[in-house]
Amino acid sequence: MYPARIAPQLGIPVHRVQAVVDLLDAGATIPFISRYRKEATGSLDEVQVGDIQDLLKRLQDLDKRREAILQSIEEQGKLTPDLRKAIEAAGTMTELEDLYLPYRQKRKTRASVAIERGLEPLAKRIFAQKDREVNTLAASYITDDVPSVEDALQGARDIIAEWINEDKQARDRIRRHFEKGAVIASRLVKGKDEAAAKYRDYFEWSEKLANCPSHRLLAMRRGEEEGFLRVGIAPEEEDAIHDLNRIYLHYSGESSEQVKLAIKDGYKRLLEPSIETEFRNLSKEKADLEAIRVFAENLRQLLLSAPLGEKRVLGIDPGFRTGCKIVCLDASGMLLYNSVIYPHDPQRQVFESKEKIELLVEKYAIDAISIGNGTAGRETMDFLRQCGFKHRVDVFQVNEAGASIYSASEIAREEFPKEDLTVRGAVSIGRRLMDPLAELVKIDPKSIGVGQYQHDVNQSLLKGSLDRTVESCVNSVGINLNTASKHLLTYVSGLGPALAQNIVQYRTENGPFKKRSELKKVARLGDKAFEQAAGFLRIRGGANPLDNTAVHPERYGWCSKWPKIWAVRCRI
Repeated sequence: MYPARIAPQLGIPVHRVQAVVDLLDAGATIPFISRYRKEATGSLDEVQVGDIQDLLKRLQDLDKRREAILQSIEEQGKLTPDLRKAIEAAGTMTELEDLYLPYRQKRKTRASVAIERGLEPLAKRIFAQKDREVNTLAASYITDDVPSVEDALQGARDIIAEWINEDKQARDRIRRHFEKGAVIASRLVKGKDEAAAKYRDYFEWSEKLANCPSHRLLAMRRGEEEGFLRVGIAPEEEDAIHDLNRIYLHYSGESSEQVKLAIKDGYKRLLEPSIETEFRNLSKEKADLEAIRVFAENLRQLLLSAPLGEKRVLGIDPGFRTGCKIVCLDASGMLLYNSVIYPHDPQRQVFESKEKIELLVEKYAIDAISIGNGTAGRETMDFLRQCGFKHRVDVFQVNEAGASIYSASEIAREEFPKEDLTVRGAVSIGRRLMDPLAELVKIDPKSIGVGQYQHDVNQSLLKGSLDRTVESCVNSVGINLNTASKHLLTYVSGLGPALAQNIVQYRTENGPFKKRSELKKVARLGDKAFEQAAGFLRIRGGANPLDNTAVHPERYGWCSKWPKIWAVRCRI
């Protein structure tokens, strides 16, 4: 059932969608399906497999909501065969909610109060637009709760306004007006001129919603949430009301005039705010998806930056007043030494700092120096150019975003329980040069500085997209089973935090894996997990060439197909 609904939306043959759905139901991961089940899926890539998974979940959620709505209306005794047919045919959540709107349990409204006062028959007579003397008609409905003719007419109009608001035809028509001509406008909240200075561009701003780029919409929404801006979305009011009049005004006369008033009130008080909320959510979702797409692409480029490899590295976390934190790492990234130098103002101990760097480079046979690109990064690069080394040392500047987050994290405390936060941050900067992927998976992707407005977009969607991107990167290059940390192993297809910890524990107790089949000895790692994970793991330097072939050996060389390296390289 689902594959037949998914296939036309994605332009993929039904039998291929069916194969993906069957594999997903069997517990297969996206990387595994796209890499090792090409014969079943027709070589669908991981993006297409991910799209199928996302759409499958949306359709499942839609059907769950459909069942809940049918049950609710049936319990009310109002489920007719035609209504059931319409609900079962609804293809979107919006259609479903429109059909359910008249039957939804409501809080007290002006219309419900008027119905309680017995004015529904009057509303039906006026809505039919066949009575000319509405005042005479309304007079017969005067009671203690409805003391005057005007009160009776007002109550009838309230009921008619709610009918129009709940009519699927009216809602669809107003949606079309929003789709074609909705304008998003932002205005400064009175008295907030100085506090809202950073939103000055949006003090008096308006443009068609369809043309508003995601970054601008997110900026306006942030200004609104902070209380500096008022943001509204609406089409041309006169055109929208005129369209509703064409639907509901059938005759001329006093009854029709009352309906006309009800239409205007219903649009301004109920329909327009309701559809505006819908389009605010839709436009926000669209902006979120675009922003998240950019975040994910930036993260992919960052994670897949070419690694320097197993070299001895000196990492520097630069700074002015507090000095430059330096660490020496061996070829596997283990900390050998840490200290602080003060080559910049206010201390300006240039000679002492130069002497110390030269000594450390010689003592620990340093191959490369990694410098964070934050405060004093450029000045530290200039300082290192003054140093004279006895052998070639390459100097790189790397993106240090998230290093402070890592240094205070539980992962860092576990790795370096006795070291200061500043030392942990410098280690992260050094390791990022050696293997960006292995180091950056330890940090929340949102903290790596991959885009703007990361705190404004849907956090669940952002986390899902970035986690999928990390998983894709890890599995696209493969990892060394004997050196990978548990944090890196967590993202391998078929594993997860618990199995990753068990693998590391087994490795610690029994020594390095000699072949991948030994994974089956790891606690709780069954045949299914092994099938999913084995193809993405490699063992370097083993005796069996079939067991130890690198899945992606180009990862450890300078390959022209790799994304442009993030590090700015210069030689001394």
